[in-house]
Amino acid sequence: MALAWMVAAAVAAAVASWVFNAVVVSLVWRPRAVARRLRAQGVGGPGYRFFSGNVGEIRRLRAEGAAVVLDVSSHDFLPIVQPQFLKWIALYGRTFLFWFGAQPNICLADVNMVRQVLSDRIGMYPKDLINPHFVRFVGKGLLLTDGDEWKRHHKVVHRAFDMDKLKMMIVTMSDRVESMMSKWELELATREDIIEIELSQQFEELAVDVISHTAFGSSYKEGK
Repeated sequence: MALAWMVAAAVAAAVASWVFNAVVVSLVWRPRAVARRLRAQGVGGPGYRFFSGNVGEIRRLRAEGAAVVLDVSSHDFLPIVQPQFLKWIALYGRTFLFWFGAQPNICLADVNMVRQVLSDRIGMYPKDLINPHFVRFVGKGLLLTDGDEWKRHHKVVHRAFDMDKLKMMIVTMSDRVESMMSKWELELATREDIIEIELSQQFEELAVDVISHTAFGSSYKEGK
């Protein structure tokens, strides 16, 4: 009987420890500590809400953005696709902290800071590989590697994407864009009403067409 009580007490203590760590530490203490440390460095942001973070506000703003109707000539799509960032940048500046649940996230809309992060060579900003299935799907190439492995991949690829070589491709890129736009103009000329163009597919084909011409001397249509 005494042994059973001891086992029950041990289990209760383990459960209480887990609950304390999961709820008090992860969902209360840590978010407050993170926000306080960043605020001391001048990084503000929308306040953390217990458990949900800023998810509720993001959903509300996106629901409001879904009702926005753009003019045909307007490209101001941010109020529809990312209304939360549009609002928060205006309130907290171009660098701020926001929350997905209890997970802190830093938004960088400052070009110089983004450049610093992307050009880091000492591993201060490692890539966050959240989904292992994604890594297996695309492989660990230049996009997903860090450290010495990144340097090795970068050294191989850098020669092909040297600025002088890219400048030589500008004429070809421009020709491909003009060709795509000529097709749009021709389609517009043969129709009296408004037409819809699936831009995601068009730009995907444009990218492949540019690569086909610059790398292989052949068009996307010919090589398809």
